[in-house]
Amino acid sequence: MATITQDYQLDFAGVLMGPGTPYPVGEITGLGTPDVRAQDVDLPTDDGAFPGVDLYSPRTVTIEAAIRTPSDAQAAVDALAALHEAAADPATRKTAGALQTLRLRWPGRDGVKRLYGRVRRVEAVSMAQAVFGWIPVTLEFAATDPRWHGEPEQQATLPLAYTGNSGFKAPVTAPVTTGVADPEERRGWVANAGDLPAWPSLTVTGPVVNPRIWITETGRVLDLGLALGERDVLQIDTRPGTRWVLRNGGNASSSLSAASRLDLFQIPPGTSEVRWTGADYTNSTRLTVSWRAAHTAL
Repeated sequence: MATITQDYQLDFAGVLMGPGTPYPVGEITGLGTPDVRAQDVDLPTDDGAFPGVDLYSPRTVTIEAAIRTPSDAQAAVDALAALHEAAADPATRKTAGALQTLRLRWPGRDGVKRLYGRVRRVEAVSMAQAVFGWIPVTLEFAATDPRWHGEPEQQATLPLAYTGNSGFKAPVTAPVTTGVADPEERRGWVANAGDLPAWPSLTVTGPVVNPRIWITETGRVLDLGLALGERDVLQIDTRPGTRWVLRNGGNASSSLSAASRLDLFQIPPGTSEVRWTGADYTNSTRLTVSWRAAHTAL
């Protein structure tokens, strides 16, 4: 990931472009409203149509740029090769669901924002001036998720809110512990600075039995009927296109209850509270919540 240090710079799948780089950028299109997949239905006995649900299509960002390495043809060709290598990255291109990023820093906006998707086009418009170190290029990035996501990634680690059990189990030995974390640590406040709900990624480290995770403000819950040992790790991703429940890398989606909806488990804009429960007599299990603020516009 390239380090963006000033306005108008962008990270095109790992290649830094814009001011202070060999890649001056002339024009960027596709930063506005994505194309809409309208589901309107014509009225059978009257003029017009009934408006249905409007969904956004992938956002295509087109970048008109150039390679400028004055009097250095070799450097210009090398810079073009770097763009081709970013587009052809086999780890992404040959892996279903793998994503690349387009990151931008725009003047007057708060920090760097990113899109997730795939590089779809790297084209040298003309090689006529390559000998002088000048190659105009056209780049396209198809954002499969049209929302903008903030940086850096936010993260919160939570102990259990309570164990879900009461009383003590004989024999009782000192020191006596209830398995409940310090009350000051229990609250899992998470802040989404964007104007859209954010999709969290969740990691639970064992030991714990029947973990249950919910967001207080929305009431959405993930209820899992399973037992994790001390070395077990449960990973839950709620993002569109990458929704999964993995236990030590293997599919564990069958452990979700019928009321557990990954597609509805979102962190709303503003401050919310994430809580979770389960059975753990060691008080060592933890839930890690990771998310990025989600924005309508750059």
